[in-house]
Amino acid sequence: MSQTTQTEITVAGMTCGHCTNAVSSELSALPGVVAVAVDLHPGEDSPVTITSEAPLDPAVVADAVAEAGYSLR
Repeated sequence: MSQTTQTEITVAGMTCGHCTNAVSSELSALPGVVAVAVDLHPGEDSPVTITSEAPLDPAVVADAVAEAGYSLR
């Protein structure tokens, strides 16, 4: 079995399931990402765990979150 890596980020501004889906979709599209788990805290900062096959470039992660319309904390 291959090793995976987990990246923990915090996303600001998500308020609902649609927000969660938008962020999850953008992050899931990144090369090597196998899972995205969002712990939604509506109106607050929400922790997100990204599981990938290799470490992710923080700038690429930030760009994906921005593409979904949100920002990192």
